[in-house]
Amino acid sequence: MTNHKTAAGSPPANAPARIEILLVGMNGDLRGKQVPLEGEKKIWDGSVRLPSSTQSLDIWGDDNDDITGLSLSVGDPDGVCIPDRRSLTVLPWAPEGSKQVLATMHEFDGTASFMDPRAILARMLKRFEDRGLTPVVATELEFYVVQDDWHVTGKPRPPASLMYRDQPNGYQLYDMRATDALDGYLQTVRAWAKDMDLPADATTAEFGPGQFEINLLHRPDALAAADDCIYLKRIAELAAPRFGLKSTCMAKPYADQAGSGLHVHCSVIDKDGKNILDAKGGDPAKLKSICAGMLQTMRDAQLIFAPFANSYRRFQPGSFAPVDLTWGFGHRGTAIRIPDKDGPAARVEHRVAGADVNPYLLLTAILGGILLGLDNELDPGPVTEPGKDAPDAKRLTHDFLTAVEEFSASPFIKDAFGADYQKLYGDTKRKEAITYLRTVSDFDYQTYLPRI
Repeated sequence: MTNHKTAAGSPPANAPARIEILLVGMNGDLRGKQVPLEGEKKIWDGSVRLPSSTQSLDIWGDDNDDITGLSLSVGDPDGVCIPDRRSLTVLPWAPEGSKQVLATMHEFDGTASFMDPRAILARMLKRFEDRGLTPVVATELEFYVVQDDWHVTGKPRPPASLMYRDQPNGYQLYDMRATDALDGYLQTVRAWAKDMDLPADATTAEFGPGQFEINLLHRPDALAAADDCIYLKRIAELAAPRFGLKSTCMAKPYADQAGSGLHVHCSVIDKDGKNILDAKGGDPAKLKSICAGMLQTMRDAQLIFAPFANSYRRFQPGSFAPVDLTWGFGHRGTAIRIPDKDGPAARVEHRVAGADVNPYLLLTAILGGILLGLDNELDPGPVTEPGKDAPDAKRLTHDFLTAVEEFSASPFIKDAFGADYQKLYGDTKRKEAITYLRTVSDFDYQTYLPRI
């Protein structure tokens, strides 16, 4: 393993190696335990426990026992953390020999917890397996890097190295000066990704100042693809402080700059390894049908794609974040894009989710829509052509609470995620949405107080 630590970020010379066992929470947060390396055996023995309610925590870390009944009211029982050996990798920022592994929460009877996002995705993948099919998935993660004084200033600011007099908004889209200006940080991210065997590919500067995108190569294992994405988020976050920076996957950190998305490319192969979406030069009937499946379920699942109040600031007309339920060939303004319809690369690109999404829940929702399109012959409606509007297209909501209510009432969500998780997620997000609506902002004071 290569050492990429700065002196300020280095552990003590005699710091012991460790292994971290990690659970993914509702909001894509990682929680778990550090175990001395000599105690690693108990991880593989399934002896590590955490309260089951760990995976019901909201964005503030509250268990909301009053609305979920999953914590103290039932004694806050433990669950068992079962590691997934496929996700075992090094911990590049920790003492030499340190490791990390992702786990799935299980009950004591051996069943996976209904709250565990990895288990939810695994159940969806079992439906594909039962049909002799395998989704092939790749993700593209956008994120911002800001100066690390945001907690003092109260607002994020782009890294100083990106701001020049001739570039009032900073170096932006595809500008190599932007990647050069933060080369130390980006090189560390890439080096750590390489150490961890993540299939990281191209890194590009995006529209916003300090905004970057890192592509992860496709995987014929959607669970591993989600693991890659969660690990990449962790790398981006932990590398930043070593350079006086903060990375954020907040969907819309700047009002006047582009939001950050998480795009997903997906194809489907059969048991012989053939891409069943390949139109072979003809009508892409299966591609269109799965587009229809995703579009028909998109409003129901928007709370997954946009899980926070800030997420809805990203859906703005004239931006690359879609606002209409549309599809098109190679059209980056649509919700569902078909980059290729012929050959092994025939696939769809889902362009709705923000970077703040939980990748396991995201893939569950996307694959559920795809499965609907595979099991039925569905019509996505007219294709959206570049330069033309889609006046009759249905729209995504711009309202957090509306998304909560549509999620909570959806038969599709109940089927894809399970009734218990639908209620847990919906109730938790409803409380968050109501808290947001009750908060009087600076905008309210500045606009209404002097005028009304």
